[in-house]
Amino acid sequence: MKTVLLIEDNTNIRENLHEMLELEGYKVVVAKNGRLGLEAAKTCHPDIILCDISMPELNGYEVFSGLKENQETSHIPFIFVTASADRREVELGLNMGAHAYIQKPFNEEELFETIERCILK
Repeated sequence: MKTVLLIEDNTNIRENLHEMLELEGYKVVVAKNGRLGLEAAKTCHPDIILCDISMPELNGYEVFSGLKENQETSHIPFIFVTASADRREVELGLNMGAHAYIQKPFNEEELFETIERCILK
């Protein structure tokens, strides 16, 4: 069973995504802010990380940078999941090395196809 680390500060979105991922057969570890997400990545060693951008304590870009600086977490596929439609933000995330960028709202098929594609890379 693949493990997904879900870093999302919005309770409703976090709970909905958690449930969707579990129903699809993933083990899910959740973090409600960027700092907790960065810590969780170091302890649970997920197969993939889904991360919001606008969050308290550490934003998604800071989380991603922190993961890349650590040899134990630098290889984990990373997907930004955010409501921002700003093209510059998409480009920034992808240029930093993120595997994908999914814009909220999204459909389940898009989410699961992107996760599987990123895990297989």
